[in-house]
Amino acid sequence: MARDNFAASLEAVLKHEGGYADHPSDPGGATNMGITRKTLADWRRIVPWTSLPKSAVKALTKGEAGQIYKARYWDAVRGDALPAGLDLAVFDFAVNSGPDRAIRMLQAIAGVAVDGAIGPISLRAIERIGATAAINELCSQRLAFLQRLSTWPVFGKGWGRRVADVRALALQLAAGKPTEQPRPVPVPKSPPDKPAPQASRGAIIFILLAAALAAAFFFVSR
Repeated sequence: MARDNFAASLEAVLKHEGGYADHPSDPGGATNMGITRKTLADWRRIVPWTSLPKSAVKALTKGEAGQIYKARYWDAVRGDALPAGLDLAVFDFAVNSGPDRAIRMLQAIAGVAVDGAIGPISLRAIERIGATAAINELCSQRLAFLQRLSTWPVFGKGWGRRVADVRALALQLAAGKPTEQPRPVPVPKSPPDKPAPQASRGAIIFILLAAALAAAFFFVSR
């Protein structure tokens, strides 16, 4: 099971959700890090939700967003109980289209009763088909669902890229492969200090002779 994958999965989700936006074609309205104004108002128990100003959405912190994602999405799909990789695929789908839809689609793929609640029967069925097969089928069906939406012409390019990215990362996690980390930026070494210029051997001899002659002249002139 993937009990330590929430933090990594959250980072993957936030990468696609981005910052504050208020797109007129987005039914969620004002959104920040994927958290809509209505979701934030519900989380803070503000009624009616429209009384929450958009400025509150814009000021949402990453810490509070993470708490909402954990309670309302990750825990809702039982992310801690799902196999590595599949947890990310289901979680991201839940964030994008709702936990209930993500769970029901996963249950249909697993061939169990579609009741919107992941329990022992669902988990055993998922284990039988394997994480890799479940990830591929879930992502394919998710993409097909999105393509049927009336807003696909507006958001389709971004959605398609998101599903492809999630599929690739989820399959990496399922295979136990380390996810790609940013390459370190090579830092050039500081040039070595230049040595102080050294006098040549000839110059040293000349200086010594000059000093000796000066001393001899001093004694003679006395």
